[in-house]
Amino acid sequence: MKDKFLYISSEDIYSLINENYDYILSTVQEALLLTQSDTVIQHDKTSLIIDERTQNRINCLPATILDKNISGIKWISVFPSNKKKEIDNVEGFTLLSETETGKLKAILNSSLATSLRTAAVGAIAAKYLAKSNSKVIGFIGAGEEAKAHFKLIKCVIPEINTCYFSSRTKTKITDLINELEKLYPDVKFINSSNDYEEAASNSDIIITAISSQEKVLKKKWIKEGSLYIHVAGLEDEFDVALSANKIICDSWECVKHRTQTISQMYKKGLLKDSDIYSDLVDIINGRKKGRESNNEFIYFNSVGLALIDVCLANSLYELAVEYDKGNWIVK
Repeated sequence: MKDKFLYISSEDIYSLINENYDYILSTVQEALLLTQSDTVIQHDKTSLIIDERTQNRINCLPATILDKNISGIKWISVFPSNKKKEIDNVEGFTLLSETETGKLKAILNSSLATSLRTAAVGAIAAKYLAKSNSKVIGFIGAGEEAKAHFKLIKCVIPEINTCYFSSRTKTKITDLINELEKLYPDVKFINSSNDYEEAASNSDIIITAISSQEKVLKKKWIKEGSLYIHVAGLEDEFDVALSANKIICDSWECVKHRTQTISQMYKKGLLKDSDIYSDLVDIINGRKKGRESNNEFIYFNSVGLALIDVCLANSLYELAVEYDKGNWIVK
C-alpha cells in the first residue's frame, strides 16, 4: 500500500464547518483546557518578520498532543501590506503527523480555521468576562476577523442587539453590514465610518481587529464595565492596559515575547508579570474568578496558540475522513 496523506482545501474546510460555530467553540475550549496538560508539548511561536515597518511576517507554530498521537505545525503568512494590493493578507497551512512513526497524515488550508479559532478564543473570553447585561459591541476594523468575531460572540451572547463597525475603509463597512443584516435581523448595525471613538465609547464589548500597527484605541473612550478584546499587534495606547482592572491573556508566557501592545509595555518595564491577572484557562476551570463586578474594565489579549491550531486541524481531519472530504495524495 502506497504511503499517502490527505490534503484538505479551503473549500473542504468551509463545507465541514458549515457555520457550525458551536463545534468551533467547543473544540477551541477543549484545546484551551489542555494548555496546562503534561501531555502537551508547545514551543513558542517563531515569527519571521520580513518587514519591520509593515510587520509583514511568516509565523511558525508547532505543538504536540501526546495522548492524541498528533503533532502539527502551522505555517501562516500575515502581510498587512497586501491590503494595498487588494489581496488577502493572511494565508496559512497546517501539517499534521502522527507521533508513533512521525508519518505525515494531512495538510490543511488553515486560513478560515485561523480566523475562526481566533474569534472563538475572543468569544470564549466574552462568555466569561463580559458584564452580565452586555448588549452593545463595537469594532475598530471591518475585515474577515471582525466578521468572525461578531458571529462567534453573538453565538455565546445572543442578547447583543447593537453593533458598531468602524474602519478607515468605508466601503468595507457598508459591504459587511449589508451581509450581516440579512443574517441577524435582531441586531441594529451602525456604520461609524472612521469614527473609532463612536464605535468604542458606546460599546460594552470592544474589539480591535486591524492589520496596521497603530494605537487606534484611546483610554478616554473606554466606558466603565467594558471588555476590550485585543486581537492583533499594536492596536491601543498604553494607557488602555494601565487603566484595566484585570489583564487576562490566552497565554501570558507566549504574549510577553511578542510585539503586541502589552508585550511592548512589558519590555519597556511598564508591566510586570504580577500585573497580569491570569490566563483564560484559569477562569474557565474555576481556579480564578473572572468578572467580579459590572464596573470592572477587563483587558483580554489573544496571541494565538499552536495547541489550538493543531487540535482544531486534527478535529477537521477526522471530520474529513468521516465525510470523505479532501484528496489523498501519494507521497
